[in-house]
Amino acid sequence: MATIIDGKTVAAGIREQVADEVARFVSERGSPPGLATVLVGDDPASHIYVAGKHRACGEVGIASIGRELPVDTSEEELLAVVSELNADPSVSGIIVQLPLPGHLDAARATSAVDPAKDVDGLTPTNAGLLVQGRDGLVPATPSGVMELLRAYDTPLEGAHAVVVGRSDLVGKPVASLLLAQHATVTVCHSRTRDLAAVCRSADVLVAAVGRPRLVTGDMVREGATVIDVGMNRTADGLVGDVDFEPAAERARAITPVPGGVGPMTIAMLLRNTLKAARAAGVEQPSAGPGPVWSG
Repeated sequence: MATIIDGKTVAAGIREQVADEVARFVSERGSPPGLATVLVGDDPASHIYVAGKHRACGEVGIASIGRELPVDTSEEELLAVVSELNADPSVSGIIVQLPLPGHLDAARATSAVDPAKDVDGLTPTNAGLLVQGRDGLVPATPSGVMELLRAYDTPLEGAHAVVVGRSDLVGKPVASLLLAQHATVTVCHSRTRDLAAVCRSADVLVAAVGRPRLVTGDMVREGATVIDVGMNRTADGLVGDVDFEPAAERARAITPVPGGVGPMTIAMLLRNTLKAARAAGVEQPSAGPGPVWSG
């Protein structure tokens, strides 16, 4: 039976570390890092996610600024708000909460964020830095995946890593981060031939496609480490992209849903906000040990 990867415990450690570093930052700079969120419309899930981010900021001493805009906000109005936050020195990081209402261009909105404040790591600048293996702001969920792999002593150098999903938010960044750790990486998607066979070849399997239980137990290699990024609401409750019980019979280690990758996302977002705040002033050590991919 696999070791269950406890994302809650790993995330709590990171948040405690960030809180200590924020206190030091305030003593040196006189004011805390600030995280601004831009929320358009009344999507209930988005409101819950944003509230969770603000609550987490308060717990570690980061100031939070919420900008809530009506559902009929125009693209020009949204971009004006982003521009205002870009120019605000009290704002270290900016998040444009996705999804946006259908009449708004999400790519244009996220690209308008100053790359130095892009704590979601979605601007072309930060995406390009990641692909080139250079320091930048890395998306929080992929950073969290890498932290979990490190926390559970997962060998990556020379390992075959399979990423199921090629989204800009998770799949592509995770692939780049794994490559940076010298893994051999295969990225699968809806047109991959014989997905099951490819998955069975993986030493490390990352599922991030948003389809409940897509990865069945017989698709998991004996002794593989399985990271399930999926969060799917079904009649059975919240489930991942991996069929957990049969996969756990074969894996070396596996993340549960919930309680695996989910808690890591906000923890890494807090770390990114602190990193952005530090980069805006005098160079200081980053929060926590680790290479560039740690965020």
